[in-house]
Parts: sequence; structure tokens; C-alpha cells
Amino acid sequence: MSFTPFSFTTVGQIHVEWGAASKLGALLGQWFPARKLLLVTDKGLHKAGVLEAAKASLAAEGFAVTIFDDVVADPPEAVLFDCVAEGRKAGADIVLGIGGGSSMDVAKLAAVMLTTDQPLKELYGIGKVQGARLPLVQVPTTAGTGSEVTNITILTTPDDSKMGVVADQLYADRVLLDAELTTGLPALHTAATGIDAMVHAIEAYTSRHKKNPLSDAAAREALRLLSSNLVAACKDGKDRAAREAMLLGATLAGQAFANAPVAAVHALAYPLGGRYHIPHGLSNALMLQPVLEFNMKAAEALYAELAGPVGADVAPDAGMAEKAKAFVERLIALMDASGAPRRLRDAGVAEEMLPQLAADAMLQTRLLGNNPVEVTEADALTLYRAAF
Repeated sequence: MSFTPFSFTTVGQIHVEWGAASKLGALLGQWFPARKLLLVTDKGLHKAGVLEAAKASLAAEGFAVTIFDDVVADPPEAVLFDCVAEGRKAGADIVLGIGGGSSMDVAKLAAVMLTTDQPLKELYGIGKVQGARLPLVQVPTTAGTGSEVTNITILTTPDDSKMGVVADQLYADRVLLDAELTTGLPALHTAATGIDAMVHAIEAYTSRHKKNPLSDAAAREALRLLSSNLVAACKDGKDRAAREAMLLGATLAGQAFANAPVAAVHALAYPLGGRYHIPHGLSNALMLQPVLEFNMKAAEALYAELAGPVGADVAPDAGMAEKAKAFVERLIALMDASGAPRRLRDAGVAEEMLPQLAADAMLQTRLLGNNPVEVTEADALTLYRAAF
């Protein structure tokens, strides 16, 4: 068997340890000489006390910590600019992102923009970042986005559209996976972010471009971990085994789609975030079933291969079509059992806005080109109606 040439890129190091946030300062002290640290997070985490152990550990190791906690979901450009201004004022020489995907996304670009005068508008796109960045460490507090191991930042522009920066400079130097930080996540957020991670793995596995054996292996293992632990994590947020499995699964899914990019689910989810500020994980969860069914004809063989990893109930001698159908049915059952909203109308989307959402989705050409099936604006409208 010969392989088509491919590349697989990821972060410098991943450290996995329950409770490691309480020794974050010691770990960073071993890894980096820098001591003026910009901590990027959101007010909810900060006020909830989730950061206290990490802050105490950093202080004990002599880090001068400046906290920027104004990150919000679907961060607008202004949040990034404010973050960079805080970092410059403090003379930051290292950046730490702690939180969900939005905080880690802002941390990535802040680490770049603190070392360059390159305007943000010149960074949008693929491979546009010039030069280096400050040392960057990421610590996720949700098991979903995989942002800790991706080279992508998504921002909301002033006209409510989503724009992405994709560059190798956005890969972190170090990632800390401490699943104890995820135990306070409510069931709804656990469900939405967990389904988001499964979407990452599925879309990476079925991506039309850059799909490769390493991304496939990460996607399969991600789906095995996520599908077998999602419901348990939603039912009991303090289930250590489930939380650890979910966090590792989300990171593996992030590694998969960082190398084999996502497609139509994300393309249709982004307008929901831009127009309605529906959290990214939930918007992906809302669009997953319609897109899975739409892609079935082209992706049937790949869906069949994923029936086993997600634990689909299918006979060993079942044919490809039966396995593919069982894969989709298993995912639908998991989403139903998780308790996440299943319809756009349940998330506050107005039916008369569906044509506008379809038009918005067509702007996501970077993503739509990865889908196994071409998606027209008429198709997008049909998919939104199916999800409504």
C-alpha cells in the first residue's frame, strides 16, 4: 500500500493530568523563561473561581499576571484589539489562554499581534501571518472546540460575518489538559460542546481535502471516546472518567480537523452564531443531522467505517448501506439523549430569516469546498428548513 503525500502538524507538547491547573506555574516555569504573562479568559470563568488555583500557582512561581477577561462568545474584532492593548501595556512576553474556544482563539491572535504591526485585515485567510509570535500556552475548560490544538482563529467582523485566520503560527507551544476544570460545565454546555467535537471528527474524516491516515486515526479515536462518554458526562458532571475521556476526545478531534478541514456543518453553523449569537457548539449540533443525511450518498462508505467507533448497533456482516444508516441513527440517538436543543426554532431562530442564513452560508467558501457534496444556496435553504 502506498500513501498519497500528506502533512500532519500539531502543537509542540500536550500535557494531560487531572488537577494540573494547580501546578500550572511550576510547569510554565520549566517550559519558558518569560514571566510577564497575559492571561486571556472570560468573566464567567473568572467570577466562578475556576482560575484561582492557576493564578495562585503562577504567582508562586514569580509570574506577573495581567488578566484580560472580556472575551465573549463569537468574539468581535474589538475584543481582540482590547486584549492586545492590555498585553502591550503590561509588556507581556507570554500568552496563556484559559477557557473555551473563544478565549483560546483570542489568545492565539493576541500572541501574534503583540509581536507585529501587521494589520488584522491582512491576517485573514490561509497562511497570511508573517513572522513569529510570543510563547503561547492553551488550557481548555470545555471539551468541544479543540481550539487548543488548532491553527485557526475565528472572529466576528463589524457586519456580523465570520472571518478566519489560519496559520501555523497559531499552533500553541504547550497545551495542558486538566479535565477537572471541566467538571463545573452545565449539562447543556457539556452536550453542545461534546457534539461540536464529534462534528469536528466526522467532518475531518469525510473532508474532501487533506484527509490522511493520521487525521483519520485521531478522528476515529475521538469518536470512540466522545460517543461512549457524552451521555455520562451530561448526567453527572463530576464523573471523572467521562470528563477525562471527553476532553481527550475533543483534543483528538481538534487535531484531526486542523489537518483535514471541516465542511458544511460549520459553514451553516457560522451564520447562526453571527446573526443570533448561538454558541458555536450548539449551532453545529443543530445542523449536524440534516447535513449528515444530505451527504449520505457521497459519504456512505466513510460513514460505514465510523459505525464501529461510535458504537452503532449493527450486525458484523451488515452491508455498507446498513452500517452507514446505523452510524447516522446512533448519532441522532446520542444527540436526543444529551438533552441539547434539536431544532432551530428552539434556539430562537425566526423562520423568515432562513433565506438570509442560506445566503450567509454561501460566503463560507473555505469550508464548503471541503464537503463531500457540493452545497448550493438552494441546498443550504433546504438544510436550514430541515433543521428548523
